[in-house]
Parts: sequence; C-alpha cells; structure tokens
Amino acid sequence: MSPADAQGPRDRSLPVGAPTVTVPDDVLARARALAGGPRRLLGVAGPPGAGKSTFAAALVAALGGRAVTVPMDGFHLPGAELERCGLADRKGAPETFDAEGLLALLGRLREPRGATVRAPAFDREAEEPVPDAVVVEPDVPLVVLEGNYLLHDDGAWARVRPLLDECWYVAADDDTRVERLVARHVAFGRTPAAARAWVLRSDEANARLVARGRARADLVVRA
Repeated sequence: MSPADAQGPRDRSLPVGAPTVTVPDDVLARARALAGGPRRLLGVAGPPGAGKSTFAAALVAALGGRAVTVPMDGFHLPGAELERCGLADRKGAPETFDAEGLLALLGRLREPRGATVRAPAFDREAEEPVPDAVVVEPDVPLVVLEGNYLLHDDGAWARVRPLLDECWYVAADDDTRVERLVARHVAFGRTPAAARAWVLRSDEANARLVARGRARADLVVRA
C-alpha cells in the first residue's frame, strides 16, 4: 500500500496523520468477490498502529458504496466505566471492550431480515465511543469490521471469528508501528517520553496478544 496526501476534513475515527492508501489489485478483487452477492462480513484485524483503519477505509472507498466499515473500537467501554472497573490503565486490552455487544451486533448483521442496523463508532479525539454513528443499510452487501481482536481466541472473543466470512490481518514493521503510535499519543497531549512509555508498556503488550492470531487469518496484507 502506498501513502498519499490526505485531503478534506479529517475523519475523527481515523488516527491522527493517517495517510490514504492504495489497495493492491489482487486484494481489491478478492473484496469485490465478497461484495458480489448476499451480505458478507469481512474482518480486518491487526496490532495497534498497523494501519487497519486506513486500510479498511481505503477498501470501502474503492468498493464504491457496496461496503461499509464498522470499527471494533466503537465497543470500547466508556472512560467512566473503565475508571469504575479499575481498567483505565489497561485501555485497549481485550477486557476493556464490550465483546458481548460486538457479538450481538454481528448476529444482527448476519440476519437476512432486510433491516437497517446501527453500530457505534469511536471518536479518537474524545477517546470515547459514539453510539449509533454507523448506519448499515440492508442492501449493503459487505460489512468490513476492523479491530485488534477479531482473531483472538480467548473468552467471548473466540466467538467472533466464526461469524466472519473472512478475516484478513494487516501487518506492518514493528518500528514503524511504534513510531505511529507514539506520534498519535503525542498529538493527543502526552509528552514524547510519556507517549513512548505508554506504547512500550500497554500498546505493545496488546500487539503481542494480537499477533498470536495472525496464523488464523485468511490473508495477510502488508501496510
């Protein structure tokens, strides 16, 4: 995938400074095949900073109205709930998401009832989920679900992969990922030292957990 300059107002669901990308022809052809019939669900997984959100956005844009992105990050527990549960310093770990809520949404998206489905998104500036921010119309043939733990095999997360028709893994060089994550945290107010400490302690612990699922992916895409 090759970067290009972003244009227009920034999508607050995407990371700060995220480039637009070009989806390889063979990957796009595979996505078009998925979008060529009845409703399918495509997962886009990968570690923090790998480029999942930008890849998913580019893929959906290239499909021209035949797909919509649903971010797993919309199922982040709200900040107040994380504080109440003592999980604020673990934000981004599997237990800081509403996995059961995600499973319920996937079940609704798979039902052939022709109903409009609304899903949450995530505002990266406010660091909070936004209810009902994504609308999935009944005639959209492909839903692209992107997030860290779609291939995770522990607890409720193990029930996610069977609900997906395919799940792809977005991989990136570890040094590149870390620098992207540090820059993201700095953009939202952390000092460079604090940002790097958070990334190396929290984000990279999550990345190692996510990487365990790579072998279960149907396709690996380099970012």
